[in-house]
Amino acid sequence: MEELARIQTFIKVVEAGSFSAAARDSSSTSSVARQIKSLEDELGVRLLNRNTRGISLSEPGRLFYERACKLASDLSNAKSEAQSFQQSVKGTLKVSLRVSTGTTVIIPALPAFLDAYPELSLDITLTDERQDLVANHIDVAVWMGQLPNADIVARRLIPSQRIVCGAPGYFKRYGVPVTPRELDRHSCLLFTAPQYGSTWRFHRDGVHEEVPVSGKLRTGNVLALLSGALSGLGMIMVHEWMVRAQIEAGALARVLHDYTVSPISTDADLHVVYPSSRGMSLKVRVFVDFLIQLFERRAGA
Repeated sequence: MEELARIQTFIKVVEAGSFSAAARDSSSTSSVARQIKSLEDELGVRLLNRNTRGISLSEPGRLFYERACKLASDLSNAKSEAQSFQQSVKGTLKVSLRVSTGTTVIIPALPAFLDAYPELSLDITLTDERQDLVANHIDVAVWMGQLPNADIVARRLIPSQRIVCGAPGYFKRYGVPVTPRELDRHSCLLFTAPQYGSTWRFHRDGVHEEVPVSGKLRTGNVLALLSGALSGLGMIMVHEWMVRAQIEAGALARVLHDYTVSPISTDADLHVVYPSSRGMSLKVRVFVDFLIQLFERRAGA
């Protein structure tokens, strides 16, 4: 940015005809002269001829001035386009988010996004049911699982990979399981959806293991399971990206690192979707880009 400021000062000097005239609006004459000298030193050429009658462009200076004016014009146009784009991102965006994903990942990241687009507001519905996007006037949704073949445009946010984890205090009290078979001596907090059941499945080196588990809490709410795990009630099997922040903070610890949780029928990547019939408005585009970048950071953390 300092180099750009020196170039802009150079243009102002040429157009004003002198250092003192260029300095009238914002700078001292000596400051303007120093910036021009610094620019000439950096380029290794004299841009301006100085004499008692004033200044004039050298031959390298004339060439540089022509290119610098084009650069300044391009920069001004770029600023105008960016400001126009930001100003056009306004209104209300209706969004449908999964309860756990919205609560733990997306909503905490919204302040920076909304600061960037102050004329935009969000109307968010938290639900694990797939709503009809068109019938419910939903602009953007985040879905997990198999996607329908028509009527939506989908962009993948993050792959599905579940892990087993629990609070350090729980492991200090009850020990750390080293193999899946040891889970029968532990409290495993269970999700009540039919496809999950009471069996946890793992594989390693081509060998599959199915382990019946039980625990002190069973619920159909993932956030309740997470709260139970954080409070030391037992271990949970959960999507890794959902608990990455808690693991990095030391509130949860992953176990059974040498084993991979076997996927179930409903496991699928997390996607952001929007109706194909509406096309992609600017406000949809910036929100979709925000989600993609958000989950890219989590995947790369």
